[in-house]
Amino acid sequence: MSHSYSISHLGQLESEAIFILRETAAQFERPVLLFSGGKDSIVMAHLARKAFWPAKLPFPLMHVDTGHNFEETIAYRDQFVKDYAAQLIVASVQEAIDNGRVVEEKGYNASRNALQTVALLDALEAGNYDAALGGGRRDEEKARAKERFFSHRDEFGQWDPKNQRPELWNIFNGRKQHGEHFRVFPLSNWTEMDIWQYIKAEKIDLPSLYFSHEREVVKRDGAYLAVTNFIQLRPEEKVEHQRIRFRTIGDATCTGCTFSVAATLDDIIEEVAAARQTERGTRADDKRSETAMEDRKKTGYF
Repeated sequence: MSHSYSISHLGQLESEAIFILRETAAQFERPVLLFSGGKDSIVMAHLARKAFWPAKLPFPLMHVDTGHNFEETIAYRDQFVKDYAAQLIVASVQEAIDNGRVVEEKGYNASRNALQTVALLDALEAGNYDAALGGGRRDEEKARAKERFFSHRDEFGQWDPKNQRPELWNIFNGRKQHGEHFRVFPLSNWTEMDIWQYIKAEKIDLPSLYFSHEREVVKRDGAYLAVTNFIQLRPEEKVEHQRIRFRTIGDATCTGCTFSVAATLDDIIEEVAAARQTERGTRADDKRSETAMEDRKKTGYF
C-alpha cells in the first residue's frame, strides 16, 4: 500500500495532505469526503486510504449528483466505491427538484450546476456531518485561492472569505457552534501538474474521459461541449466529430472539453506543462459573472 518518496515536492504534499486528513478524523465527529469522480477527489480518496491503512476509510463518500453526468463518471464512481469498500451517499439534485427545494433552469444554457448547493447542504444536515472534505485547490480559481485548509461555514452553510481563521505552524482550529460545519481542503497547496504527476507515480486509475477520445461536440460561447441528452441545441449550432479530452469533469451541461491527442499520462503531463489556459477555463458555470465562483461558495457551494 505504501509508496516510498524521498523528501521531494510530491512527498511533502502527500505528507501534508495525510496530516490534514488525520486531523479531520481527530477533530470532527462526522466527517464526509465529497467525491465527484474527478481527478482531485480521486487523489484525495487515495490519500485517505493511505492515511488510515490498513483500516477502512473512517468516513463515507458523498457524490452530489446533478443527474446530468457523463456515463463514464458514474461507472467509474460505482467501481471505485466497490474497490475501496466505501460507503456511498448520493445527494440528488433531481430529488431536490421533485421535492420543490429548487427550480430547474430553462432555456438553451440551462444547467443544474448551481442547484447542487441545496442538495449538498440538505445532505450534510440530514447526515449531521460536521466536516466535508473537498478536493479544491488554490490554483484552480481566484475564489478558491482564498480558502483555508479548515474553512468555516456558518449554520446556514455560508462562507465568509473575510472571516477566516489563521493557520499557523500547522495548527488548525475546528471549533464551531452547533449547526455549523467546516469544509476541509487537503489538496490546497497542490497544482494541476502536481495532481497529474502524483497520479502517474501512484498508478491511479482514472475515468476514460481524461484521455483523448472521439466524441460529438458543439461549440457554444467559445467553448466546446459534449453533445448529450441534457443539452438543447440551438438551430444554428452544428455538431462536430472531434478528438478531445476533459481536463476537469463536472455537470455535462457546463463542462467544456479541449482538443487533444493526449492518450497517456505522459502525454497529459506534457500538455498541461504547455497549457496557457487554466483547467476551469472551459467551465461555463464560472463565466456567468466575474465573481460566479465566489458568489456560489458564499451560499454553500463546494
